[in-house]
Amino acid sequence: MLPLALASVVALMLAGCGGTTSKQSTPAALKLQREDLVAASKALGESEASIAAEVAASRKLWPHIAGATTASLRALPRSPRDAEALARLPVPALFGEAQARSLTGPASQIAGLFRPSALLSTRGWRMLIASAAQIESGSAEASRFARENASLYVESIYDGHFALAQIGKKLLAGYEKLGGPSGFGASLTQAQVDALARAYSEPSIRLYPHVRVRLGS
Repeated sequence: MLPLALASVVALMLAGCGGTTSKQSTPAALKLQREDLVAASKALGESEASIAAEVAASRKLWPHIAGATTASLRALPRSPRDAEALARLPVPALFGEAQARSLTGPASQIAGLFRPSALLSTRGWRMLIASAAQIESGSAEASRFARENASLYVESIYDGHFALAQIGKKLLAGYEKLGGPSGFGASLTQAQVDALARAYSEPSIRLYPHVRVRLGS
């Protein structure tokens, strides 16, 4: 069974591509889907640096979180500025809710996966950092609430990264479905797709280990 947060991502992905993944019944429809996938690939490339930076920061802190001890909370930043620097996964304009509605085919699926995944991780970090502060110095009631819910935020961070790490597979499958190198020509090469697939893969983005924790216990 999928974790609740990840199941929500899948549901949003499916909802986001409703009516856009029909068979390429006409040359015009196929052309449009190819153009959209080229645009989506460009957006993925422009986001690659910010994704890599956030993953590096997350992986640095992840072993402390996976330890699930009160002492591990000291590793988390406290100031809003530090938290913002960690939880920075901007969503490309093309993948925003408004523009994504116009995307077709595999590009729609990628947008529908990127946006909620990035939000899961970003909000998870912000809530976890706020919870750490409450556990450390909040009132007894606030501290207890934070302890009871912090594990949900850890799962949200994990699920967001896991879902982002599936985008490479979606891109490869969509590229092949729409004709591959012969269908796209110089507008999107196999080498470009392969590079993006590596950047958005489990080895590049997923967090290890996946431990169900009760942070602060």
